[in-house]
Amino acid sequence: MKIIYCISGLGADERAFSKLKINGFTLKVIPWLIPVPDETIIQYAERMRVDIIDNNPILMGLSFGGMVCTEIAKQIPVSKIILISSIKSSKEIPLWMKTVATLKLNKIVPLKSTRLTQPIQNKMLGVQSEEEKDLVASLRKAVDLPYTKWAVNQAINWKNDWQHPHIYHIHGDHDLMFPIKNIVATYTIKKAGHFMIMNRAAEVSSCINEILRET
Repeated sequence: MKIIYCISGLGADERAFSKLKINGFTLKVIPWLIPVPDETIIQYAERMRVDIIDNNPILMGLSFGGMVCTEIAKQIPVSKIILISSIKSSKEIPLWMKTVATLKLNKIVPLKSTRLTQPIQNKMLGVQSEEEKDLVASLRKAVDLPYTKWAVNQAINWKNDWQHPHIYHIHGDHDLMFPIKNIVATYTIKKAGHFMIMNRAAEVSSCINEILRET
């Protein structure tokens, strides 16, 4: 069975893709690595791609994982990139992220999640059910704080204007993390937020299956 190489969102793991139903393909999630000091996203992508053993693979990235997929695709030939709740270029970075980057607020404001910040974070993610809240809480406990600081800094300062010729972007029009007004999407899922890979998995799966049927 053919493989789709998947990279999850910031701090997430293989559970982020667990509700997708993809016909004729196996999803192989590449686990996040701990960044080394002063590592760039380009260098990081070089290490992440070591787990990719196929020629001209299909890459699928969720949120920050989509940026890493794009960086990998600059380094090796890939047949397709599928982005979910992500961005394709620096032009799609929202204003609030650009402001954080300009003022370097990520260096000042503590990134560790607290009881006070969790409801805000859940709203930004579009978390809905108790199951989703439990999953996100579990991911927060497991995530490495130095990795989080590195990933946030790389995401808000991402410099990219290159796009793969076969890139497909699935996005929700209620995404608060990456607002749809900044996005040129291939598929737009109505009333879906940033966490739609979990709570709108059937619709996301349908889009992916349609993409895979294209030659």
